[in-house]
Amino acid sequence: MSTPHVVPFHRALPRLVKDPVTELANMGTEAAGRIVRVNLGPFRPYLVSHPDHVEQVLKTHWTNFVREGMFWRPLRRVTGQSILGEGEAWASTRKILAPLFTSRYIASLADDMADIISECMLEMDKFADSGRLIDGGHQMTTIVNQAVIKVLFGGRISRDTAERLAPEFATCATSIGFRLLFPFVPYSVKVPGDRAFLRSAQKIDEIVYPLIEEAKREGDTSAKEVVSKLLAARLEKEGHADLKQVRDDLVSIYGAASETTAMSLTWLWSVLHDHPEVNARLRQEIDDVVDGGPVRAEHVSRLPYLRMVLQELLRVYPSAWIIPRQAVNDIEIGGMHIKAGSQVLVSPYTTHRLEEFWERPNEFDPDRWVDEKAAIKHRHSFIPFGAGPHVCLGQHLFYVEAPLVIANVLSRYRPELTNPQRLTPLPGASVRPKEKLWLRLHPNERRRAA
Repeated sequence: MSTPHVVPFHRALPRLVKDPVTELANMGTEAAGRIVRVNLGPFRPYLVSHPDHVEQVLKTHWTNFVREGMFWRPLRRVTGQSILGEGEAWASTRKILAPLFTSRYIASLADDMADIISECMLEMDKFADSGRLIDGGHQMTTIVNQAVIKVLFGGRISRDTAERLAPEFATCATSIGFRLLFPFVPYSVKVPGDRAFLRSAQKIDEIVYPLIEEAKREGDTSAKEVVSKLLAARLEKEGHADLKQVRDDLVSIYGAASETTAMSLTWLWSVLHDHPEVNARLRQEIDDVVDGGPVRAEHVSRLPYLRMVLQELLRVYPSAWIIPRQAVNDIEIGGMHIKAGSQVLVSPYTTHRLEEFWERPNEFDPDRWVDEKAAIKHRHSFIPFGAGPHVCLGQHLFYVEAPLVIANVLSRYRPELTNPQRLTPLPGASVRPKEKLWLRLHPNERRRAA
């Protein structure tokens, strides 16, 4: 029977307090993919990163590793029991939501999404013309939100409402960082982030519930937007629509549709600043394909280097920094005995940096994706959207939405990062930079000539 690589309390705690995302990944790479036991006093989770072990936890024995336990409590305070649940509730919800995220359905929305993102560029023109700086993360979140809300939610959410909703989700996603790092702290003890989280969760409810009630009053089961679709599906399956359940479904859909894309796009501007050769090659490809005109959905398939950049972005900055699970029964993983009730943390951040599966893992190199099949040496060595039955529903949307945003921005502007610095990954429901990225938008020469 194997023994884990143990990180003792006096080493684990200061590292995780300093830079939790990076240091947790380092603990896994230092062990070269062996299972790591992180000693945090009363809490000693197992860190799992080797693709063989990831496959066992997320796919082969997925029913024995459930989304329960201390790590899930802070997330469920906002998402409720929906797509992030377990058992029959999860299976029922996924069956209802899955048709809204198939590659075919997303493809049918692509042209509308292209129109909406193109419209967002008109507002960015004001910043380019005036020379005012923009907050890169905020701007990417705004654009993604507009696309998601208009395409999935139809006209039910106004621009003003969308702009109020986005920051509340961002606050919920980031304010749970302390509880994710120290989940054993009881909720009777107030910790940093609790007050902000509860305030934002309440504001989300104040926005979402009226949308559901309005759709319920209208009773239009043929409407294509997601609120009516969910109500119709719940009515058909259960004979009634539990507003709390529909609310949980909507919050989960919003997160799946927007969070990964917005965060990946935020990291991109720092990457392009640090790698001018990548920036130049990407801009050239977009200029050649788009040719100064509006970016259309059909352009995406003709931008292979953009796809490579996105794949590398997902490898280096996966949105899910940890995928927590709890063992239901005793089990052996990688020759190690895992007791029932143990907390297991799958770490994409670590898996994507293992030298056994990635050459020069700490370098940003889109060319490693020239041949995607050859790049992925193990089917579970690249898990930006998780794996197994719980794989993220939003992945098809990401591969349409993210290229459209990038192609639109780079075809119109030359974004200049005005405050380059080493970015610190901020733990939360997803990973985002702790620091703000301030961009100045210079009009593209081809646009100016036009």
